[in-house]
Amino acid sequence: MTQGPAPRPLSDEALSDLLGKHQFGTLATVKRSGHPHQTTMLYSWDPEARIVRLSTTADRIKVTHLRRNPHTSLHVQGGDVWSFAVAEGDAEVSDVTTTPGDAVGRELLGMIPPAAKPEDEDAFLEQLVAERRVVIRLKVDRLYGTALDING
Repeated sequence: MTQGPAPRPLSDEALSDLLGKHQFGTLATVKRSGHPHQTTMLYSWDPEARIVRLSTTADRIKVTHLRRNPHTSLHVQGGDVWSFAVAEGDAEVSDVTTTPGDAVGRELLGMIPPAAKPEDEDAFLEQLVAERRVVIRLKVDRLYGTALDING
């Protein structure tokens, strides 16, 4: 390996900004064996509440893992291969949305960026019920990550 600059830790503000700029990350949950289970997820970051929200269906293995062991993290790649942010904490899984427009359905709808809002909101909320959607709420206790400054 060549000698070069060491990665620098990112500030909490820079980490929060990185989470806010992206929509996809890798969620890690803990299998019964203790090994990590990783899956790419679409997420929504609420910096004020320090909560990452993720939408999934109730039958996914990650839901089973989180109900058994809530410890989880979300890894988000930065703008280059040398930068990243990790949001770490405990997650809770909501109830399944069962009635179009219920609280869980509205929370799921609220996760969609304004430019991507569905034209037919009622049909979208019905689809969430049919898919048995839940919200994973990762309550972030710790943010960490680095960047590597390379000129040239």
